Amino acid sequence: MDIGVFIPIGNNGWLISKNAPQYKPSFALNKAVAQKAEAYGLDFLLSMIKLRGFGGETQFWDYNLESFTLMAGLAGVTERIKLFATAASLVLPPAIMARMAVTIDSIAPGRFGVNLITGWQRPEYSQMGLWPGDEHFASRYGHLSEYAQIAKELWTTGRSDLKGEHFQMDDCRLLPMPEGKIQIVCAGQSDAGLAFMAEHADYNFCLGVGINTPLAVTETTARVQAAAAKTGRKVGALGLYMIIAAETDEEAMARWNHYQEGADVAAITWMGDQAAADKHSGEDTNSKRYALPEGAINFNMGTFVGSYASVARMLDELSTVPGMAGAMLTFDDFLQGLDDFGQKIQPLMKSRNKVMA
Repeated sequence: MDIGVFIPIGNNGWLISKNAPQYKPSFALNKAVAQKAEAYGLDFLLSMIKLRGFGGETQFWDYNLESFTLMAGLAGVTERIKLFATAASLVLPPAIMARMAVTIDSIAPGRFGVNLITGWQRPEYSQMGLWPGDEHFASRYGHLSEYAQIAKELWTTGRSDLKGEHFQMDDCRLLPMPEGKIQIVCAGQSDAGLAFMAEHADYNFCLGVGINTPLAVTETTARVQAAAAKTGRKVGALGLYMIIAAETDEEAMARWNHYQEGADVAAITWMGDQAAADKHSGEDTNSKRYALPEGAINFNMGTFVGSYASVARMLDELSTVPGMAGAMLTFDDFLQGLDDFGQKIQPLMKSRNKVMA
């Protein structure tokens, strides 16, 4: 099973808690994370893009770097690990994004891919006068589909003349083309998001579910595989999990409970309100996902809390889920967490035997 890191491009990582480590993002921090991940044989890094944070006492994600320029910098200080930047389709025209991707591919040949997002948090875009209106919630995957089609045409033929509902290309050209395939990632879980994934993506990120429940993501990965089967394409699921590990289960759980006690309720509430604004997803999954209390302090991704041996066992169990291509990890303390993973967890994982050989 591949292992990647959702790198800390925003302040405080993914813990929305006053009791969690408090820090600002920087290139120095992310360089250290990237080089540790590569040294321990991890497979990929991904940086998100967030243009407005959630506020609260911790000013959660009010401080954020930019994804493509960060990954370009990391491309120059790594040698093997795969790199994914995130493109916000409402602010970055597809032809410009495609050219930026080719440029980073030139720095790190064959190692660069893109995570395509539609944009779900209205204030990120309305603050710049770029929100197209709430009708975007209903049409966002149609917009993203044209966006992806243009990028793929430019990367594979050097030309796009697409005349769509959202984009009008006029013999758009792109040279040089990338040396190899630039892979596409997405994270859509709605029916429209899965249809987009099945048509365009190589990987689909699946939010983990619950605390210490590695098999709970099985239903989601099954939906990914079913959608991909309709187009005859192979799409791998990448589970998103936070690791909180210590020498003993009790020590790790005490740390997790301490983070829970410090939940930044104002920031979490703001996040939930923004997620609930999308009334077109088919069900109120976003507002449920961000509801207090369980899990919300870590963006409600799945969480593995336990001893190094327990976490290794849970990750191995995750690797048995059909269609699970890998896991993208976050940590409460990224630098210490990566050392613990590389030195104390990964050596115990049967699903990572090839790395340790």
